[in-house]
Amino acid sequence: MKKILTLILSLSIAMSCSSKEFKNPYRAPFDGEKFQNLEPFPPKSFATLLKWKLFKNDRKEWPEWLDLPMGNRPVERTKKGEIIYTVVNHATVLLQVDGINILTDPIWSERTSPVNFAGPKRVHAPTIRFKDLPPIDLVVISHNHYDHLDITTLKNLSDKHSPVILVGLKNGELLKSEGIKNFVEMDWYQKYDFKGLKITFMPNQHWSARGLFDKFETLWGGYVFESEKGEIYFAGDTGYGKFFKDIKKEFKNIILSFLPIGAYEPRWFMKPAHINPEEAVKGHIELGSSHSVGIHFGTFQLTDEGRDEPINALKKSLEGKDISFLVPEFGKAYSL
Repeated sequence: MKKILTLILSLSIAMSCSSKEFKNPYRAPFDGEKFQNLEPFPPKSFATLLKWKLFKNDRKEWPEWLDLPMGNRPVERTKKGEIIYTVVNHATVLLQVDGINILTDPIWSERTSPVNFAGPKRVHAPTIRFKDLPPIDLVVISHNHYDHLDITTLKNLSDKHSPVILVGLKNGELLKSEGIKNFVEMDWYQKYDFKGLKITFMPNQHWSARGLFDKFETLWGGYVFESEKGEIYFAGDTGYGKFFKDIKKEFKNIILSFLPIGAYEPRWFMKPAHINPEEAVKGHIELGSSHSVGIHFGTFQLTDEGRDEPINALKKSLEGKDISFLVPEFGKAYSL
């Protein structure tokens, strides 16, 4: 009996010591297995997901297909101090700044899904043809959800353009397994210099997963680009949080922000990780952004709101406010 008690005590001490030995090497909260938000929220259970998916009483109908006009072929390069942006679809933006061509969360695939025969299907074509893209120097990925990290598109970009691909921590293993090598993993607050353009990976309020059992295992976030003209913020996909004010403390001259305005209903399910248009306006104000552009709407029906509801809700939220917040025309090039 004494030997058994001694063994139990030894094991308890060993387990206690091993749990204290882990030291987080990153600035993002990490416990050795999972990352966490600055303002943590519990992951939705599978039962909760089923509750939403099986009882979609308020799910609005989307058009099956829309023939949107194709945008003009983009310019090859911008000059120093020049910014041109084109929202291609969803969260995919062609950002041309200081002579550097950047794509955010690029997706040219038909579906945002682990399989090509099921899952959310696009309702319009990408408004820039892949073959018409200018040379792509840099790709930034906000997180690993299928509508933001599209392997097929990344492979095609790597084959044709060989861009540097920035991703959050622990996402490199997936890219490497798919034969994509030219990537850089980023921690929160980490800076990367690309030909004089400084890019910082910043916290937002979201999560990651490619399946049912890998939630929070890779890092998510947004990007700030420090251009000649001022700072540009790409939020990716996010819920509302104090990070908007924190970004403002570090970056004093945000002249352009890309903020999600879609995929927010039902609020009881989506609120922790998806801002609605009203919260996007609040984020715009807290960032001190001179100009903001809506993204993450109108391409894939991911949630319950109608296709035009984010646009109408944003317009309503802007009433009586002197705010520059654009609902972009997909495929149209805008100069700042």
